[in-house]
Amino acid sequence: MQFALFFAVVLPLSWALMPRRLLWRPFILAASYYFYAAADWRYAFLLAGSTIVNQTAATVIAHHGKDKLCKAVLIAAISLDLGALGVFKYLDFFSDSVSSSLGLSLGLLHLVLPVGVSFYTFQAISYVVDVHRRRTPLAKPLDYAIYASFFPHLVAGPIVRASEFVPQLAGPRDPDRVPAARAFGLIAGGLVKKMVVADVIGTRLVAPVFGTPQAHNGTETLLAVYGYAVQIYCDFSAYTDMAVGLALLLGFRFPDNFDRPYTARSLQDFWRRWHMTLSRWLRDYLYIPLGGNRGGGLKTYRNLMLTMLLGGLWHGAAWTFVVWGGIHGAGLAVERAWPAVAEKLPATKIPSAVKTAAARLLTFHVVCLAWVFFRAPDLGTAFAVLGRLSAAGPATGVVTPTVLLLIAAALAVQWIPASVGVLLRTAFVTLPVYAQGISLGVLLLALAAVSGGRGVAPFIYFRF
Repeated sequence: MQFALFFAVVLPLSWALMPRRLLWRPFILAASYYFYAAADWRYAFLLAGSTIVNQTAATVIAHHGKDKLCKAVLIAAISLDLGALGVFKYLDFFSDSVSSSLGLSLGLLHLVLPVGVSFYTFQAISYVVDVHRRRTPLAKPLDYAIYASFFPHLVAGPIVRASEFVPQLAGPRDPDRVPAARAFGLIAGGLVKKMVVADVIGTRLVAPVFGTPQAHNGTETLLAVYGYAVQIYCDFSAYTDMAVGLALLLGFRFPDNFDRPYTARSLQDFWRRWHMTLSRWLRDYLYIPLGGNRGGGLKTYRNLMLTMLLGGLWHGAAWTFVVWGGIHGAGLAVERAWPAVAEKLPATKIPSAVKTAAARLLTFHVVCLAWVFFRAPDLGTAFAVLGRLSAAGPATGVVTPTVLLLIAAALAVQWIPASVGVLLRTAFVTLPVYAQGISLGVLLLALAAVSGGRGVAPFIYFRF
């Protein structure tokens, strides 16, 4: 409700001030900082510090070419970005790990993780690196400050590059040309995915099973694993859908972040469809700089594993995330090596459709296996959940027809062609304005009824 009121004020003021750029830029920057400070005003200073450091570094790099000074400034900027992220996100984790392994007592700071720090840190790194690579021009200081803090994607992405956002600040925007139907469709769809699917499955099935795995039989445990795959997809894609929709209403376009990931035929295909802006970030700023696939088989496998291990650690300071990244890294390495192995095996007469179906099924279950570690609070819980997959025992009632229907429907929707969504938006646009308003009003009332007055649970990716 608070955000709805905030956006209801910001949206008309933004369009009113947009023709006056000297007024609009400070306004949208102030609105974004107000939004961020609502979580904790002290961390607004961290965001401002990151903005100043990276814009200063980019300015030096842009004005001095690719000499030793520029490289030193680039390394310094990245080090400061990662250093700030490391202090708030990883210091306690590494202190605890060292203390446990060496039998020491180093003490913990128990720092509260600033909301969105992982996302705006990655955006900052991509900006200074792209300026150094001459792939994006130096932005004006105020433009970069807006890019770094723009509230629709500040907290949990998508990870937008400066080359995608900053040029839009210069171009004229016409409120009459805003694709409102698509924007409202994304926002409404995001609310449904979050409140009707993700929160219900998470509360009724996933949380009880992962909270006390020993109390549930194999069927309930397996369905909880499938349920979490649905929950995290609907939860995270809901946020990014709404972020894209809100940005559209403000006159900006963001890159897509999901494309039916559970229809993937391989892990490589999965990462082309899941959190697409993070996937390309890891590829362009980590995997390729490590050497990519240029150094032969063993180095390629090493680079894949390092990229996914670090990608896992980016998600959270816990060994569960490292294992999650390791599963994906190992799987990607096996996929890379498989064609050479398959050539040495006897030829089979299995139909291609069967092979494709088997590949999709295998990929989905490897992803689900990794999600167990992603969801579990610790390794012990993760292994306890896996150990209960074959367990007998009475049902506890956590698997209900509603939960089963939501899981099945969410997975089935993945197979609906994107063109169907276009047709639905077109049909919505053709409705009279009053009918559109009534439809959205009914949806909001239905969502309020589903939530039972509890409101919306925090998004999963808020803690990353």
